[in-house]
Amino acid sequence: MGHVRRRLLSAVHFHPSKVVHCGTRGDDVLPDCINVMTTAASTLLELSASRERFLEVVADIRPELHRFCARMIGSVADAEDVLQDTLVRAYASLSELSDTARLRSWLFRMAYNQAIDYLRSYEHRMRDSLDDTVTDESARSDDTTPADEALAREEAVRAAITRFVELPPLQRSCVILKDVLDHSLQEIAELLEISVPAVQAALHRARARLRELQESVPDGPTPKRGISNGLARYAVLFNARDWAALRAMLAADVRLDVVSRFQRRGRDATGDYFTNYERLPAWHVAPGWLDGREVLAFFHERGGARPSYFIEVVVVNEQVVSIRDFRHVPYVARDAQIELAHAISA
Repeated sequence: MGHVRRRLLSAVHFHPSKVVHCGTRGDDVLPDCINVMTTAASTLLELSASRERFLEVVADIRPELHRFCARMIGSVADAEDVLQDTLVRAYASLSELSDTARLRSWLFRMAYNQAIDYLRSYEHRMRDSLDDTVTDESARSDDTTPADEALAREEAVRAAITRFVELPPLQRSCVILKDVLDHSLQEIAELLEISVPAVQAALHRARARLRELQESVPDGPTPKRGISNGLARYAVLFNARDWAALRAMLAADVRLDVVSRFQRRGRDATGDYFTNYERLPAWHVAPGWLDGREVLAFFHERGGARPSYFIEVVVVNEQVVSIRDFRHVPYVARDAQIELAHAISA
């Protein structure tokens, strides 16, 4: 037993100034090894607790950050990735925040930069940049009335997520912050590091363009798109509570991402994912489309008016290769405009 214990301890790495080669000099080194391991474990627990406290502090801001990111990049699902990257970066950079009263604007600034990085990384066409301030004063409307402001806000909130990406990034960010999230002109100017007149000019142009885009939407209902056989089968099996058949659909190297909770890979590590759903007999799924992707909308009961959340399921050759579950980030579904496919029953 002592030999095994020393062999396991030899895998631990320490700070160079406190190198202890466990298992190479006899049992007398075990106390030092155990002390270092205990210290490392304590440090990890402290870091984990610190991260949890940070997430608690930003919990109230998180839905707003997501609404901003979703409209910046045109996808509610990918916006959660951008948001999580933003929070990771923010947590790592907390020492740079000298005034905690500015936490909200600091996070929005980081979210803006992260969204721009996302757009560039996927080679989206950039027609504007953070550094390009709007200086055309003639584009600004100084006689905007409260009624005009209310109308602009209503139009922006109603606009489809994908409409915003047709605006240059600076205009996009200004109209989202003002008309969707109700930031003041001064707050937006400070956040984007531009002048208030530049914010007003960007708003004027963005509102006019959004109105044009909204008016160009064709009248009448949009024909419902079909759904792939693989996703349709997944939905039917889920609604029938045939968990064994669902587990059988999992590919050997399936990827599972329960957003903001955990990630797993492999059929053996993922098979118990359905266990929680076994205890929710009334829940019902319906396939549909969101941001150009197939998704499953989750309803707490059959015939529900609006889904509580959704998951993305990728099926290749009748095998599930990826599941991304948004159950624990319900704010994502608030902006999700899911286009439901034909009814799926058990």
